[in-house]
Amino acid sequence: MPAEAALSPEVLARYEPVIGLEVHVQLLTATKAFCGCPNKFGAPPNTNICPVCLGLPGALPVLNEKAVEFATLAALALKCAVRERSIFARKNYFYPDLPKGYQISQYDKPVAEQGWIDVPTADGATKRIGITRLHMEEDAGKSLHDGFADSATRTYLDLNRCGTPLIEIVSEPDIRTPNEAFEYLTRLREILLYTGVSDCNMEEGSLRCDANVSVRPRGQEKFGTKAEVKNVNSFRFIRAALEYEIERQVEVIESGGKVIQETRLWNADEGRTFSMRSKEQAHDYRYFPEPDLPPLIVSPEFLAQRMAEVPDLPEARRARMISEYDLNEKDARTVTASREFADRFEAAARTAKNPRRVAHLLLSEIGGRLKALNLEQENSPVSMAGIVLAADLLDDGKISSKQLKQLLDVCFEKGEDFPVVYEREKPEQITDTSAIEAMIDEVIAANPKQVEQYRAGKKTIAGFFVGQVMKASKGQANPALLNELVAKKLDG
Repeated sequence: MPAEAALSPEVLARYEPVIGLEVHVQLLTATKAFCGCPNKFGAPPNTNICPVCLGLPGALPVLNEKAVEFATLAALALKCAVRERSIFARKNYFYPDLPKGYQISQYDKPVAEQGWIDVPTADGATKRIGITRLHMEEDAGKSLHDGFADSATRTYLDLNRCGTPLIEIVSEPDIRTPNEAFEYLTRLREILLYTGVSDCNMEEGSLRCDANVSVRPRGQEKFGTKAEVKNVNSFRFIRAALEYEIERQVEVIESGGKVIQETRLWNADEGRTFSMRSKEQAHDYRYFPEPDLPPLIVSPEFLAQRMAEVPDLPEARRARMISEYDLNEKDARTVTASREFADRFEAAARTAKNPRRVAHLLLSEIGGRLKALNLEQENSPVSMAGIVLAADLLDDGKISSKQLKQLLDVCFEKGEDFPVVYEREKPEQITDTSAIEAMIDEVIAANPKQVEQYRAGKKTIAGFFVGQVMKASKGQANPALLNELVAKKLDG
């Protein structure tokens, strides 16, 4: 809502939002759902097409077994019950980018049902969001409304996407806040990425989300009239679109109006939704069983194979990271953000003396430098083995934190791995007590005023002496030993 029209928190608190999400996920198969055309993003328009995906007369679909494997794997990872016998159906509607005039989908007998995802809530608890169904279908093509000289009068069609295998994941209307929707989508994407069934790239359309949202007075059981919000291309925008739409609907009701059932689009530039069409104008899809495809039978053996392929999923892996490697919640969440990153960390952690220190270096020292240079983790010059070496050297007291920072600066400046730089530079800590004491004596003798302040009770000035000795030693004095000896000398 515009700032000047924003409703008060007291008014908004009188209403409860009800949100359900429909997520379309493109599967990472090599070929399309019902033909042998490449399933590949970015090809020149209308090149990955054939009579089957164009729906030409006499062309018959053949189901892609890999798509079934991926759909079943995703369903199991989402705790769904997989149906032994599911049916494909024709979903009839007419649109320029749908050359067949129907979409092969599933209707009353989807491949899987009744799953869930647990999400954190604002009060630190966990809430279970139900999944109504997961079904298989094919994608439509793409209408291009701009980017051409005559876009004002013509629409162009790219039919490469026709027949791309999808799963649609429909949540129960269990979501009550935009933040819960954001958390649900975040965890759904993590799970799908861990299974490897999709790259979930929203910019390329591999993951698309439509949100159904209504509001009702708190305490009322009956749902309000819902609006469907489409055309949202990031989780952040979905949260913003829901926040706007909830407030818009409350304002309509508060002003004496009625919310109408409609489809609305999100305009990110304006930060608002706007009406696309009312549901009275929506198509009657007229589902009926697909006559060219037999029922899909998932055998117990097939299901057992997919179950064996379900990986250690993000939440379970985080819990294990915390218990086995003594990571805190924040570090465990960051390390397990992707399966590949978590695998690399675990392989390294198993060889390190202190896995927690490895995580700290990975996320702070390495992560901070990568962020400053706008680089991804895979572009880091420092390997996991290099991080393990650095962590072990710190643990053994062979280098100081300052020396480590200097060595890592060289790594990033020259694009070299840590072991290479360390062997060449070979900084060694001074652990000889008499050598450190001699430097402390010199600093104390040169700074009688600071000694007097320390002995008068200003104990924090010990840091001044530590700093001066560290400077004199060119950062090579062992920090723990240095702190101990400074305090001993000043108190002596």
